[in-house]
Amino acid sequence: MKKIVLVGTGMVGMSFAYAALNQNLCDELVLCDINTKRAEGEAQDLNHGLAFSKTSMHIYAGDYSDCKDADIVVISAGVNQKPGETRLQLLQRNLEIFKTIVEPVVESGFDGIFLVATNPVDIMTRITRKLSGFQNSKVIGTGTTLDSARLRFLLGDYFRIDPRNIHGYVIGEHGDSEFVPWSQVTIGPKPVLDELMDNPEYKMSDLTQIEEEVRHAAYKIIEAKGATYYGIGMAICRVARAILQDENSILTVSSRLDGAYGLDKVYAGTPCIVNKHGADRRIELTLINNELKKFKESCELLDETFKSLSFEEKQ
Repeated sequence: MKKIVLVGTGMVGMSFAYAALNQNLCDELVLCDINTKRAEGEAQDLNHGLAFSKTSMHIYAGDYSDCKDADIVVISAGVNQKPGETRLQLLQRNLEIFKTIVEPVVESGFDGIFLVATNPVDIMTRITRKLSGFQNSKVIGTGTTLDSARLRFLLGDYFRIDPRNIHGYVIGEHGDSEFVPWSQVTIGPKPVLDELMDNPEYKMSDLTQIEEEVRHAAYKIIEAKGATYYGIGMAICRVARAILQDENSILTVSSRLDGAYGLDKVYAGTPCIVNKHGADRRIELTLINNELKKFKESCELLDETFKSLSFEEKQ
C-alpha cells in the first residue's frame, strides 16, 4: 500500500492531488489543511470523480497523525507569490507556516520522505530538514524539475524534436539565479553546442532567449492568471512516482550539496537519482568555469538568505 499525505490544499496541492488521481499514483491520499472544512470538501470532490477513473484510490481529509505510516509527505502549504514578488521574498511569510507543520508530522512517527513544493522551495526544503532532523536524502524539494521540463519543451519546439529526446537541465536556485549549463545539453547523443556549429539555422542568441523564457516563465503566468499550479502539480507527481516506484530516475530535485561542486549544506536543484530512499545519489555535472561560477553564485545567494534567519541549522 502506497500512501501520501498532502499538507496544503491550495491550487498547487490540489493540482498535484488531481494529477495523482488521474495517474493512479498511490493507494491512499490524505488531505491536510489548517482549513479542515476545505480539505473535506476537496476530498469529496475528488472522490466523486473516482467512478470515471481507473483507480480505487482511498482519498480522505485527515490530520498529522495520518502521517505516521505514510511513504511521502508532500508540503505545498504556504502563501501565494504576489505579482512582481520574487520567490525569496516569500521566505519569511512561509517560514512561520512550516514551523507549525514539520514538528507535528515528525511527532506522528513519520519516517518516510519529505517532498517540499512551497516557494522559495530550496530554502523551504532546507528549513524542513532543519526542523525535522531527518537524514539529508529523505528531505527533498521539487527544485528545478519544472524549469527543466520547460527548457526541454522550448528546445524541442525550437529544434523541431520531441522534447523527450532533449537532454538538459536547469540548475541552481528555483528562481532568478537559475541557469542552463549549455555544455551539458544534448539533442539525443549530440551536444547542442556542436549542433550550433554544424547548422547555421540555429543560434546561441536564440538559446539564450529560451533560457530567459524559462527563468521568467512563472512571472508571466502569474501576471496572466494570478498563480502557477498545473505544471508544478505534475512535477510533484513525477518526483513522487520516482520515489514510490523506486525508479532510480534522474531528476533535478532540490537536495543538500554535501561537498558536491565544492559546496556544503546548501539546497539547490541538481540532477539526482531519485528512488525509495529519496535523493539517493547525485550525478555531478562537469561544469566549465563560467558555469561553475554561476552555480556557486546561485548557491551563495541561497545560503546567505538562509543564514539571515534567526536559527542555526542542525549538523
